Amino acid sequence: MVCVCAFKMALSIAILDCDLLLHGRGHKTLDRFDIETVSDDFLLTTFGFPRDFIYYLVELLRDGLSRRTQRSRAISPDVQILAALGFYTSGSFQSKMGDAIGISQASMSRCVTNVTRSLVEKAPEFVTFGRDDAARQLSREEFYRVAGIPNVLGAVDCAHVAIKAPNAEDSSYVNKKGFHSINCQIACDARGLLLSAETHWPGSMQDVAVFKQSGVCGYFEEREDHEGWLLGDSRYPLRKWLMTPVRDPATPADYRYNAAHAATHEIVDRTFRAIQTRFRCLDGSKGYLQYSPEKCANIVLACCVLHNISLQSGLDAWTFERTDATDQSEDGSGRPEDADPEALQIRQELILHHFSLA
Repeated sequence: MVCVCAFKMALSIAILDCDLLLHGRGHKTLDRFDIETVSDDFLLTTFGFPRDFIYYLVELLRDGLSRRTQRSRAISPDVQILAALGFYTSGSFQSKMGDAIGISQASMSRCVTNVTRSLVEKAPEFVTFGRDDAARQLSREEFYRVAGIPNVLGAVDCAHVAIKAPNAEDSSYVNKKGFHSINCQIACDARGLLLSAETHWPGSMQDVAVFKQSGVCGYFEEREDHEGWLLGDSRYPLRKWLMTPVRDPATPADYRYNAAHAATHEIVDRTFRAIQTRFRCLDGSKGYLQYSPEKCANIVLACCVLHNISLQSGLDAWTFERTDATDQSEDGSGRPEDADPEALQIRQELILHHFSLA
């Protein structure tokens, strides 16, 4: 956590509401929200994060938010971040959140837009496969301790986030369950740290189609030395660098491998459940995201970036994990396995060396 003690002592947030609507042009209304006068419980309950993390986030995003608010009546970066955190974690623009920090619903919306853009700009820095050798080796060891599968670099899966219908004619966002959504593919390590987050795919796209067009697929296809593999469920095609379950297990070793695969792959599902639970704007409890698909995709990605920043800052990824399953698309059980002969051989050797009792 970056030390921001000096900022802490000086922080007293000046909030400019939509005073033109209330008092006419030229009249300023200043309310004071002094973060030092409220409890840690209030900050965690209202904005979803502890005090020190909020200070850190303000420093991280200050420059980008200041560039977007070069106006005499601009809302400060501090207030913008609190407003956005309140929306992400509550899923509501309603008066309770605005009253908490003294801004209107319209101002809340502008704050969310600005903070979302700033977080999306940070995605390449915080959500990446590009880690050093020591971090990759640690992740392989942590995955191995789950159920004994060696050399796992990450787990990958898709989940849907409900959105409002873009328009009456566009059916590309209607998923197999009949509602509008974006299909989000994420990959994570054993701690739940996101290595990739692609949040812009239309809900009608099947997971295998998303995967084949994804940056993750391109990244691994271009590499000659993978030094391990990802884990994908039965909806994904078997590759030299992507291990899937055995579709028709025939031996005890096959069954043991499948059980280990399921236990290890579950980490990516737990991660998305934790993200949706921490960021209630994504879980549908307050209704669908009421924006264009592009803006919805950016909000999901912003929450993914926040998830990683919080995890790297020492917060627990599973603190807010819910227990119900994420909303998946097709189960893929009836689809024939996309067999790569070399990949089949690699998987068979993996099963023989690590899951056979002989």
